[in-house]
Amino acid sequence: MADPANDFELTPVDRAIETMRAIYRNWNRDTSVAQMRSDWDAAFAGCPASVRCRQVSAGGVDAEWIAPPGAPHDKAILYLHGGGFRIGSVASHRDLIARLAEAAGCRVLAINYRLAPEHRFPAALNDAQIAYRYLRDQGLRPADIAFAGDSAGGNLVLGAMLAARDAGDPLPAAAVLMSPWTDLAATGASYQSRAAADPVHQRAMILALAKNYLGADGDPRHPLASPLHADLAGLPPLFIQAGDRETVRDDATALAAKAKAAGVDVVLEVWDGMIHVFQMFPEIPEAREAIVRLAAFLRGRLHIRAEGAPQ
Repeated sequence: MADPANDFELTPVDRAIETMRAIYRNWNRDTSVAQMRSDWDAAFAGCPASVRCRQVSAGGVDAEWIAPPGAPHDKAILYLHGGGFRIGSVASHRDLIARLAEAAGCRVLAINYRLAPEHRFPAALNDAQIAYRYLRDQGLRPADIAFAGDSAGGNLVLGAMLAARDAGDPLPAAAVLMSPWTDLAATGASYQSRAAADPVHQRAMILALAKNYLGADGDPRHPLASPLHADLAGLPPLFIQAGDRETVRDDATALAAKAKAAGVDVVLEVWDGMIHVFQMFPEIPEAREAIVRLAAFLRGRLHIRAEGAPQ
């Protein structure tokens, strides 16, 4: 961690970077996956006291309802967390999810999908599909459901929607993606051009995570594993945010361009000076603003009245 005596010299983004680096410095070749997951959850654990959290089984998938006061019962956001398909959980993302839920005035179903290497592709995607089916089985209309996810969770958001489309199932009203990891082949130019600027996510690490998820013989261009390589026609409106400092930036920008070319309604924001999934760090002013913008999009697509707005 950063020396508190020098903390005044660090920007909020610098402090976020130091938080992540402190975790990675404690890991080596002998660190177990279980320890990595525990460390990650502990580093980011937290949740506003104003939200209500309730554990449920979503069709057999471990899940949690995170609901702000007064949230309508006939609307929901399905949240899929990031972590490279290897780490991350509802616990590590509960604070981010809760802040999005509060800003949107909507309850969120967040799931602990199965992780690799114990459960490789398409296990996590299958869990996301099961959770979406669970919401519909609870009586929610697809038009009253939105998807949200960050990094690998953004990948799963897209994969779940593509799988639903291909199966002829109804799609959710919209989706928001934070630093989505859409290309497991890591072909974007930003993997080189942003390598010096990104404090953590280098191409070799990204490819190792992809192999961990897909297996040695898995295809990193499979359209449901790498949505950038899929036909994106027919997807609902997307709101995509990425940081300009992240190597994964072009996974977002290329996806936005391809989706627009396929006729999808897309909003893309690339935030100057921001890192991968900067929204996780509420001490960063831009993170708070980004959440407000995502929430406004979700309220509009789900037709949720903003608090204090006229009836």
